[in-house]
Amino acid sequence: MFGFAIDLFKDISAKYPQFHLDFWLVFGFIGQAMFTMRFLIQWIASERKKESVIPVSFWYFSLAGGLIVLFYAIHRMDPVFILAYLPGNFIYLRNLYFIYKKKKIGLHTAQ
Repeated sequence: MFGFAIDLFKDISAKYPQFHLDFWLVFGFIGQAMFTMRFLIQWIASERKKESVIPVSFWYFSLAGGLIVLFYAIHRMDPVFILAYLPGNFIYLRNLYFIYKKKKIGLHTAQ
């Protein structure tokens, strides 16, 4: 999947020399794509259950995409995006903590 994205950017760079391709640009786009994928994941899960649900994978994609975009923003020294993505990552981690804490408690009560 990522190879396709890199090849696409190489093709664009070859056709349009003013479009500068570098690692950080691709990295940032991948992070944004992962962050956006969480909505598709949530939508598919909700359609399957015929109700609004948030699967665990939603939080993993949120965290992975959020961290990648945060690292990209730090590299670019962009305070707007740093402040936009920094707090969200703590929320995603906290939600994952609650999910696994609940599963752990459920395992102990079943024994």
